[in-house]
This record gives sequence, structure tokens and C-alpha cells, in this order.
Amino acid sequence: MKFVRDLMSVGVPTCKTTTPVVDIARFLLEHNVEGMCVLDEEGHGVGLVSAEELVAVYGKENLPELTAEDIMREDMPTLQAEMPLELAAQFMRDQHTRIAYMTHNSAGIIYPAAFITYKHILRHMSARDANELKDLGLEAARKSPLEQFIERRDEARRKSINK
Repeated sequence: MKFVRDLMSVGVPTCKTTTPVVDIARFLLEHNVEGMCVLDEEGHGVGLVSAEELVAVYGKENLPELTAEDIMREDMPTLQAEMPLELAAQFMRDQHTRIAYMTHNSAGIIYPAAFITYKHILRHMSARDANELKDLGLEAARKSPLEQFIERRDEARRKSINK
């Protein structure tokens, strides 16, 4: 039996409530993700912006002024990492969401630590062997915080050079 923890991705794309909608759309496309968790000033997960919320505001005259807070789904669908995958899939269908989060509580701040999407489930369904899923779950190899920092720094430098 497979559990959410076996397929989830650790590390969650997040944005602030003040992040412009256009920037969120760009991020989703550039990083091929389903959605971004919206964090308040203290770091609590307060909502979700996915392609569904973005498409719902497409064509509005004030689109350039809209922020995550203006369009976010105010709940953050959450699952337990120990939940069987079949139940997680049913929960996601029942909640009309293509993404769900596993949260962590640190010093009273509840923040998203991992996520699972329909794409994770489809990858599992179509995988020929375990090697095709080795980048998912708790056992997946991850970059160190220093490696992640260097990548983000280098990407920011490239973007500033290309402006």
C-alpha cells in the first residue's frame, strides 16, 4: 500500500498575500507546479492560488493590480503524510482541488512543508518501476540549504543581467 509520504514533494512553492497575480501565473508556468500556498506575515499558510483561481480572474480590467489575497482560495487543503494514497485521491476529488499540503508546526507557526498533486498520482499510476519515482517522497534525494541558496542566487543574478 502506498501512502502520501511515499509520493509527496518536500518543499512548497509559497507567496505572500501581496504577491501580484501576474507573478504567480508566471511562477506556475516557469516551475510547472499546480499552485502556490499563500502565507501571511507570520508565515502561516492562509490560502491557495492555483490555475483555477487565476483563470477565474482572466480578462478583468484590474488584473495588474490583483494580488494573491484578492483571489486566493481561503482554505489550504491538507492531508496527513500517513494517509493511504487512495484516500488522499478521494479527498482531493471531494475538495475539488488538484493539490493538497502536509503541514508542520514549528513554534506555533503552522506552515506547509510538503505537497501532493494529481500529477504525483498520475506519475505513480504510470510508473514502469520505482526509479521513475525516486525524486518523490520522504526518501527522495534533496539539495542542501546551501545548494538551494546558491541556485536561487545564481538565478536572480541571471535575471538581473537579462533585464
